[in-house]
Amino acid sequence: MFSDELEHISWDDTTSRIASKTHRDVEFALSKPTLNVDDFMALISPAAEPYLEQMAQLSMKYTQERFGKVISMYIPLYLSNACTNFCVYCGFNHNNKFTRTTLNDEQIAAECRAIRELGPFENLLIVTGEAPAIAGVDYLENALHIARPYFNNLSIEVMPLKADDYLRLTHAGLNGVVCFQETYHKDRYKLYHPKGMKSIFEWRLNGFDRMGQAGVHKIGMGVLIGLEDWRTDITMMAYHLRYLQKHYWRTRYSVNFPRMRPSESGFQPNVTMTDRQLAQVTFAFRIFDHDVDISYSTRENPRLRENMMKLGVTSMSAGSRTEPGGYTHAREALEQFHVSDERSPIDVANDIRSLGYEPVWKDWDKVFD
Repeated sequence: MFSDELEHISWDDTTSRIASKTHRDVEFALSKPTLNVDDFMALISPAAEPYLEQMAQLSMKYTQERFGKVISMYIPLYLSNACTNFCVYCGFNHNNKFTRTTLNDEQIAAECRAIRELGPFENLLIVTGEAPAIAGVDYLENALHIARPYFNNLSIEVMPLKADDYLRLTHAGLNGVVCFQETYHKDRYKLYHPKGMKSIFEWRLNGFDRMGQAGVHKIGMGVLIGLEDWRTDITMMAYHLRYLQKHYWRTRYSVNFPRMRPSESGFQPNVTMTDRQLAQVTFAFRIFDHDVDISYSTRENPRLRENMMKLGVTSMSAGSRTEPGGYTHAREALEQFHVSDERSPIDVANDIRSLGYEPVWKDWDKVFD
């Protein structure tokens, strides 16, 4: 399990190594066709900031070689905001006093139909809070069966599951799983997740191993930017990605760098990442891994998403509603967070085409891999 590997990677030593990188280290990393994690540290270090234009050009080159001039489109469907966790930064925090909403069969189908009217989406991301008694495996399996006639590619962003449960859901049409570790800082993790299943660091961290063991077709990873030092956290994710690729090499991978957005929790970020730093991380990750899918959600503003689309990003959400029932009865339930890009999916697609790229609404089928 990756938790065993992580025990041998010091957070403090990694932070120091990143800070000690020099211009020579950056230039050496940029000269290599294949990078290791130490090279990646150089590219996200302060020493790499003067090389941003060079990194952007190299990132664009690798992206077009592997993906062409296309952007994969997806949309989230929030089924439930019930949650037994107490994450201090989340609007779904169990302590927040509001009426919890969990969609029934008819409501799920209505949401699916409403999404189809927004655009020709084929990639659906099903999202719930972590409430096993309300939105457990049986509920998720049923939701997948309801959604399958409307969408060709189904992913989930839900509570971490057992390997057997992931396997069971693949038989119900599941293609991918997205899970944000939030932070790899084990000692600080408990401060942000004081109670609930999510408070168990190893259970969440090793969930990615269980996804790989179950043969999940695509695994999405991410850390929440705003909790701990983002350079160190993202380096830990790079270590994690390399570990997963070695052990579960048939699986495809995606990464995301979600910056904290306002929510009902009122939590203020401990650290911030500027647009320029987000660009640096995106370029660095593309140079580090030419094949990984890099995703930007509607957390980010339209101008930034359009600029980064040409330089490393390969998938984007559009038209997102982050509350259950949001596509049929917008703003009647609590949102998980506020979106920044509120353009309609058709407007996003038109803007993509105006920049010489093509929106792709359907992902690769597993049979083609």
